[in-house]
Parts: sequence; C-alpha cells; structure tokens
Amino acid sequence: MIEQRLIDEVIRQAERNTLDDELLVRLRSRHPGVHFTVCMDDDIPANARPIAERPHFNLYLVNSSTHCSVLTNDPEAASGIVLAEVCGE
Repeated sequence: MIEQRLIDEVIRQAERNTLDDELLVRLRSRHPGVHFTVCMDDDIPANARPIAERPHFNLYLVNSSTHCSVLTNDPEAASGIVLAEVCGE
C-alpha cells in the first residue's frame, strides 16, 4: 500500500530535485520496502494513466504482488512508484 502522504512527499522531492540516481538513493533510504524507479514518460504504455502529472514528470504506481510488476491506479495494491520524466517540446 502506498499512502497519499508518501505520494505527496515524493512529488515534493521530485519537483525540487533532478530525477536521477541521487534522488532514488534518498527516496529508497527514507522509505525501505517501497520500490522507486525513474524512466522517461515515453517508456510508459500509452494507455497508462498517471496518478499525478507535473510539468516535468508524471507519477505512476506499480503493483509487484505477482511475478510481473504492473502499473496500477490503486494505492491499496501499490508497492512502488515510477517517476517518469516528461521531455519539453
């Protein structure tokens, strides 16, 4: 389960920092047990809906309860967060 307060904190951190390995290290150390990933938004399937959209990134949730991880919009089923960088036009 990913609580809304964690989502809000991750958004704040991502808004203030570069989406890079340093950010991932900080997030992972603050929130053990939660999986964090950074990728490009165009790596995300076109039919996926982010749970939060910001000018430079979208935030998605991941459910890893089975062998394969899948994107989800259900915070109760989520075990991880994807920060997907949006490239400017």
